[in-house]
Amino acid sequence: MTQEIHGTVADGFERVREEFTAVVTGEPADHEGQLCVYVHGRRVVDLWTGDGAGAGAGALYGVHTATLGAAHLVVALLVQEGTLELDRRVTYYWPEFAAEGKGSLTLRDLLAHRAGVIGTDTGFSTAELADDRVIAERLADQRPYWRPGTAFGSHPLVLGALAGEVVRRATGHTLQDVYEDRVRAPHHLDFHLGLPAGLDHRFRAARPMVLTPVQRAEAACPDGPRSLAAIAFNRNGTHSTCLETLPNEPAVRAGGPASVGGVASARGLAGLYAAAIGEVEGRAPLLKPDTLAEFGQFHSVGYDLVTRTHGSYGVGFEATADLWHPFLGAGTIGHGGAGGSQGFADPSGGLAYGYTRRRSACPGGAAPENQRLVAAVHAAASGC
Repeated sequence: MTQEIHGTVADGFERVREEFTAVVTGEPADHEGQLCVYVHGRRVVDLWTGDGAGAGAGALYGVHTATLGAAHLVVALLVQEGTLELDRRVTYYWPEFAAEGKGSLTLRDLLAHRAGVIGTDTGFSTAELADDRVIAERLADQRPYWRPGTAFGSHPLVLGALAGEVVRRATGHTLQDVYEDRVRAPHHLDFHLGLPAGLDHRFRAARPMVLTPVQRAEAACPDGPRSLAAIAFNRNGTHSTCLETLPNEPAVRAGGPASVGGVASARGLAGLYAAAIGEVEGRAPLLKPDTLAEFGQFHSVGYDLVTRTHGSYGVGFEATADLWHPFLGAGTIGHGGAGGSQGFADPSGGLAYGYTRRRSACPGGAAPENQRLVAAVHAAASGC
């Protein structure tokens, strides 16, 4: 059965609807997805697939490591106001982090995936992964897997907890609370770090995140249990994690761990980045141009020790233009997620983008269809 496409596009963005329709047509019949785009603070694309079984504009999906976009925005706000300083050592805020040779690491290098504490020798349980405080406590004592600051590798399950502990030590509040008070609530964003119980039915209505058959086979045959990838993706202990289905765990949705626990709609993803870079509905942008420029600068570019592929990070955010969409501005900030979601902001074009889907993409990370969707969005926004 062909999926129905719902929603609206502004004049000049009709090609985006055509591409979204083509994407959905090429997916399994039970595909669910959403796409939302802002240009200079105005919503110009708002599309979603059929409304059967609770899918639709109001459905919430786990966005996995796209959650880090919200976490890094909180850090950027605190740096902007002087509460945090990127070139201070992490131990200035969190003395216990000095254990096992980590004492000289700066906050800048921590955020740029250069700490080397990608996980623990014995792994985490699901309950531990749902609690950033527990993750941080265990990582403070962990010996890094490479000399901190000398190389980089993705910290997919723990970077939000590391940043969050710095935020908590500096402010007395959790990263999740700062996000709620300073970002989500004022901007009415449908992007939650800690999904309220009263909204959990909207995730259930979207149906649990599911894997493709290929992903199920890969999950059964991970890298060797002592490899960096196995440690980073928590496949080295007695509680092996399937990252793609982690949001199905109620404790993860409720706790909102800042690496992978975010629950959002495409409207929420795009709205986050629109609020970061520009005025939306009369509210001033969250970040100033200088802050955006610093966080969007390349900091870790080259061989990623964990994924063994080309990696590219600014201060926390993925360097989206380098990794995914080279036609975007060089200072584009964003993050993709293992389920296929992607969110980003291109300050040079005033462009903010959010995409979510229920069925996890293969390979993991931002789903391949984002390439054609973003290209269509960029062409329409540029008048090409």
